[in-house]
Amino acid sequence: MAIPALHAWFDEATNTITYVVWDASTRHAAIIDPVLDYDHRSGRASHRSADAILGFVADHDLSVQWVLETHAHADHLSAAPYLKEKTGAPIGIGERITDVQRTFAPVFGLDDVSGDGREFDRLFRDGDVFPLGVLQVEVLHTPGHTPACVSYRIDEAAFVGDTLFMPDYGTARADFPGGDARTLYRSIQKLLALPPQTTLYLCHDYKAPGRDHYAWETTVADEKARNVHVGGGVDEDSFVAMREARDATLSAPTLLLPSLQVNIRAGRLPESEANGRRYLKIPLKL
Repeated sequence: MAIPALHAWFDEATNTITYVVWDASTRHAAIIDPVLDYDHRSGRASHRSADAILGFVADHDLSVQWVLETHAHADHLSAAPYLKEKTGAPIGIGERITDVQRTFAPVFGLDDVSGDGREFDRLFRDGDVFPLGVLQVEVLHTPGHTPACVSYRIDEAAFVGDTLFMPDYGTARADFPGGDARTLYRSIQKLLALPPQTTLYLCHDYKAPGRDHYAWETTVADEKARNVHVGGGVDEDSFVAMREARDATLSAPTLLLPSLQVNIRAGRLPESEANGRRYLKIPLKL
């Protein structure tokens, strides 16, 4: 099997890692989990991060074939539509994005969300395989954090979204609507069943206590041995009890409300209103 080349960008504002991964022989590339720069205090959005990726793509003579989302993110807005506009690459996500759309469209009163995933160009099923040059990308359905979460496996590399974090930080929360700690545990076991030398590329890092640097690459072997939530053979019931107790103490992500209403539209921003301005919705709880 061919080994992918890759480059990672860390967005400190959202603790998100975006990847460009490519086949060195054909220069065919995919962009995974791109970030739209958005300042919630001012409402200002820009494509600075996406333009840096496009600059890298041009400098390395890459041809972008896919823009891939591991799930509908709740902590950053996606730059996928901008990258599609600039490259022509289709946007792919797990097929159960339909569940996420149907859950959250009513929360924001959105009447322009299909509920059938048509906003995306490709809805992946568990086990789907598609080419990236001579590389083969395998889709693994890894729900639990959200119903639509998928991981993308290319030979001995797997891009696992929010399912796992670095061994010293643990695992994803599972308390969003549609999330489930027991399902998350089983998805993690699916990833840990990959060959031990498989490198896992994470979507986020938050610096565990005692660590002074960000990190986003680990291995199946390291996670199985050292992950503070599942390492050493933690059983399912113990994990579920820990995860549910921990999740009950967590506050909502800062960008939860803007992110979800944009990302269930495949990253498309709301249409302009009569005054030429776009508006996000903030549902109130009174």
